Amino acid sequence: MRISRIFLFLLPLTVVIFSSCRESRIKEHDEWSKYFEEHGIKKSCFILRDNNHESIHYYNKERCLERFSPASTFKIFNSLVALETGIAPDEQMVIKWDSVVRRPEWNKDMNMREAFKVSNLIYFQEIARRIGPNLMQHYIDTAHYGNMRIGGAIDQFWLNDTLKISADEELGFVKRLYFNELPFSERSQRIVRSMMLREDTTGYKLYYKTGWSDLPGRQLLWVVGFAEREVSVKEPKESMNKGNMRAYPYFFAENFEIPNNDTTKDWAKIRIDILHNLLRDYGAIN
Repeated sequence: MRISRIFLFLLPLTVVIFSSCRESRIKEHDEWSKYFEEHGIKKSCFILRDNNHESIHYYNKERCLERFSPASTFKIFNSLVALETGIAPDEQMVIKWDSVVRRPEWNKDMNMREAFKVSNLIYFQEIARRIGPNLMQHYIDTAHYGNMRIGGAIDQFWLNDTLKISADEELGFVKRLYFNELPFSERSQRIVRSMMLREDTTGYKLYYKTGWSDLPGRQLLWVVGFAEREVSVKEPKESMNKGNMRAYPYFFAENFEIPNNDTTKDWAKIRIDILHNLLRDYGAIN
């Protein structure tokens, strides 16, 4: 890729560029399209930051820069605000079930950690109502989250296309979360990171939040988070701690639209399968 083209691509990376040096290497991976196309997916993107090599890797640049509703990936932000403001003293705060039958995994009293894991919309809508529009807008503005719009419905704005965020902005957001660089306390960020842990295996840990935007004519799926790959690091000869393991972080954001709004397939599983394939292809997980 020519230097001029790299420079033009760097300019619109509104979040990533703030956390990257100008010499960051950027690489397009057209070959990653195969992981989406094998499922008939035409509208998709993926962006990854290899923090150890200060490099950014992507598939479908234009879509990586396009803003969409964050859907349930906003539960990351919602949790941070709740913890920071004391609306939720900790992740064990229980909200009682309102007895309305919805999904089996939602139909019970649960705490924030449980609600985050099963992506309980009702729990986090109540959290947003308790936070209120003024505090929510304050933190969204302070963190520069997406287009920073919440509109008039405090429990709907991340679902109805009022608030929008791009894949590269999502990546920048989770990178700042990882390094405690968001405008929240270290405690709040640490708790939310711990809630994002979904896979703890030999060799790597995978932290993420999924999202599913269900709007007329479009079913959009997200996966946003980071992987930590454990690597053995040789210490100097004089050190007694030879062969220490070190965690290397990789930040990512994936989204795609379900082709023809066909919901007969297990798209929740497919999006994670695609993520695994992309991360393995790059070497972020084993």
